This record gives sequence, structure tokens and C-alpha cells, in this order.
Amino acid sequence: MEIILKQDVNKLGFKDDIVTVKPGYGRNYLIPQGMAVLATPSAKKVLAENLRQRAHKEAKLIADANATAEALKALEIKIAVKAGGEKLFGSVTNADIAAALESNGQSIDKKYITSGTIKRLGKYAANVRLHRDVIVELPYEVVAAE
Repeated sequence: MEIILKQDVNKLGFKDDIVTVKPGYGRNYLIPQGMAVLATPSAKKVLAENLRQRAHKEAKLIADANATAEALKALEIKIAVKAGGEKLFGSVTNADIAAALESNGQSIDKKYITSGTIKRLGKYAANVRLHRDVIVELPYEVVAAE
């Protein structure tokens, strides 16, 4: 079953992508939740026209994402957490990285950050998706709080 995504769906595709899914997943979840529409020939024509009109706006979005990526590469992120020796009391998650970026003047939602769960002190890297074509690797360091 072919569908057109109306919004980004994790591990499936981005907005306005035409993807093939199993009929039950599309009919029982994606379409009723408003995440997708059926990819009929007329819907595909409307999508093609919308994408053609949106091409110029997309170029500006990519330029803004690249500018933000350069700003992120210049940042030096240190996340201070309570630790006993090398192990942390708790863990460092995407929300903690988003909060550290917010304190440095970059507002990025935690759902666009992929790092995993960190349970030890040290240097790590997180992937930040600023646009579907712009993914930047953000180095950060987890240090013990004083």
C-alpha cells in the first residue's frame, strides 16, 4: 500500500515522502492519526505541484540549517552531572544535551538529537538532525559536577 506522509514519522520517512507500508499499518494507524493519506494518482499530482512550488523555500531552509550546523560545530558543550568515580548517578540523555544547547543559545528539540544513554564520564558525540539533508555531529563532554 502506497501512502503520502503528511508529517515526519520516525523510522519510516519524512513529510511528503511516498512510502510503501503494510495495509494494516497504513489503514489502521497512519491514516486515522492524520500522519498520512492514500497515494492516489490525483494525490500524487497535487504532491508534485506542491513540491515544485516549495523548492525555493526548501533551499532557504537548507541554508539556514547549514548556518546552524556551523554554529553548533563551534560550540564546546560540557555537561556537569553528579558522579561517583567514573560512573554517573543517573544518565545523560537527549534532553540533557538539548538543555545544554539551550543554555548556549541554540534552541533544538530533543527529538532531533540522537546520542543514546550515557552512564560514564568522558567525551561523546551526538547526531543532530537540523534538516532531512543536514545532519551534524556534535561533540560534547560529560564531566563530574563540583
